[in-house]
Amino acid sequence: MAVVWQFVLVMGLVRREQGTLRWAVVKQALWLQPPQSPKSSRRGGWLWLLILPLAVLAWAREMLPKLPAPESRDLGLFLSSDLGQSFLSGNWRWYAVMIVMFVFNTILGEELLFRGFLVPRMNRAFGRWDWVANGLYFTVYHLHVPWALPGRLLSLVLLCYPAKRYRTALLGIAVHSVQTVFFAVIGLTLVLG
Repeated sequence: MAVVWQFVLVMGLVRREQGTLRWAVVKQALWLQPPQSPKSSRRGGWLWLLILPLAVLAWAREMLPKLPAPESRDLGLFLSSDLGQSFLSGNWRWYAVMIVMFVFNTILGEELLFRGFLVPRMNRAFGRWDWVANGLYFTVYHLHVPWALPGRLLSLVLLCYPAKRYRTALLGIAVHSVQTVFFAVIGLTLVLG
C-alpha cells in the first residue's frame, strides 16, 4: 500500500529517537494526547470542541473554487457514477481496501508524520514559525496533485496552527479525517446496495 510508508517511517524515527515504541513514549513523542490550553496548561475538556469549527472550515474549504482535476482522480465523482456504484455494490473486499487506505492516509500517515512527528521537532529550525513551515512542507508534499494545492495551503490554519498551539496531533487527525468518514459512509451505503 502506497501510504503505509509514512507510518513505517514515523515508527522507525520514533524508535531511533526514543529507543522504544512503548505506547506511553510514542504517545508523548507524537503529541497523541488531548489538546492543551496554552494559557492554563489544562488538557482536554472544552478544548475538544475546537474540532467543530475546524471541521466546518474544512468543509467550507471544499466549497471554494478548485483547479480542474482529472476525472480519474475524483473519488466523489467515481462513487456517484453508475460504474462506481455497481463496482462497490456488495464488494466488501474493495471497501476494506478503501478503509485501510483511508486510515493510513489521514490518521496513521499524513497526520502522524506532519503534525505528530514534524511539528514538535520543527521549532528548533523555524522557531515560532514552525507551523507555517509545516504547512508549506505539507503543501509541497502534495505537488503530485496540483489541483489540490490551494486547499493544502489552507491546512496552515486547519491543521498546523491548531497542532502547534494546543500541542496535539489529535485535532489535525480529527479534522483531516472528516472527509474520510464521509467517503467511508458513502462507500458503506454503496456496498450495502
